Amino acid sequence: MKKMLTKRLFALLITLALLGALTACGGKEVPSDGADSNAEEQVKDGQTIYPCTVKSADGSDVTLEAEPEKIISVSPTLTEMLYALDAGDKLIGRSDYCDYPAEVFDVESMGTIQTPDMEKIISLDPDLVLVSDMIDGNFMEKLTSVGVNVLFVDEMGSMSDVYDIMTMMGMVLNKNEKAASCIEEMKNTIAEVEEKVKDLEAPSVYYVVGYGEYGDYTAGGDTFAGEILTLAGGDNISKNNHGWSITLEEIIEKDPYIIILPTYYEEDFVQAPHYCDLTAVKEGRVYAIDNNMVDRQGYRNGEAVRILAEIFHPEAFK
Repeated sequence: MKKMLTKRLFALLITLALLGALTACGGKEVPSDGADSNAEEQVKDGQTIYPCTVKSADGSDVTLEAEPEKIISVSPTLTEMLYALDAGDKLIGRSDYCDYPAEVFDVESMGTIQTPDMEKIISLDPDLVLVSDMIDGNFMEKLTSVGVNVLFVDEMGSMSDVYDIMTMMGMVLNKNEKAASCIEEMKNTIAEVEEKVKDLEAPSVYYVVGYGEYGDYTAGGDTFAGEILTLAGGDNISKNNHGWSITLEEIIEKDPYIIILPTYYEEDFVQAPHYCDLTAVKEGRVYAIDNNMVDRQGYRNGEAVRILAEIFHPEAFK
């Protein structure tokens, strides 16, 4: 039991750390990360023109003299995006938490997201290092001080910001057409879902991020994950809350019709005191999914909207 609780706490801490302060609205303004009119000047006939300069989320300019061939990503979100853009073969280093797709495990780990092994990174002589807002600021300064290109991409924002980040990454990697194709597929998937569910009654939904003795966490109405629940045609029980916290009393009072949770919570949640008494648990409407499809911004978000919509409105997808 103690081992299971430790595993659950670790999973919760990692999830909350990766989520950070992701907000769909009302959060801090998200820089365009180079995905603005400047992109038009640096892309011609689908090809990036180098030297290519993009603006890092910390406000600094990052200039790439040539197409990067050796990339290290310590952001699970950006690592996924590299593979989505058919640039996974450029990845020579990752973080311990970069776990999708499966082939990423063939790439050497640089350590944690917050404080990766700087000496190891420098020894690999990367053309570009991709980091997110979880990175230690001192780490970035040390890398840039020795001439390493570090691109800080802020993962906060709405679905439209996902498209902006993907466009920027496509330009950096010279994968502009692939980025445009991914964005179009995502938009089409989401539009098809919205059309199918627009006239249907939205079931109340509880998205489990964390629960139990370590606190109750879910996606508030101002979070990116909350936006995905809404796009999928769900009525988020935490839509009027900010951030990720919710109380057990609220959960019991709202008594959601459907519960969505990560696969690693599937067995324990339905047996846990208080939660086992929820109507959705008693009537078998608890569904486990790969939560990274919802929590990480990227290409799989479109698929997440569709999968959730099929759970919320099975009658619309027969």
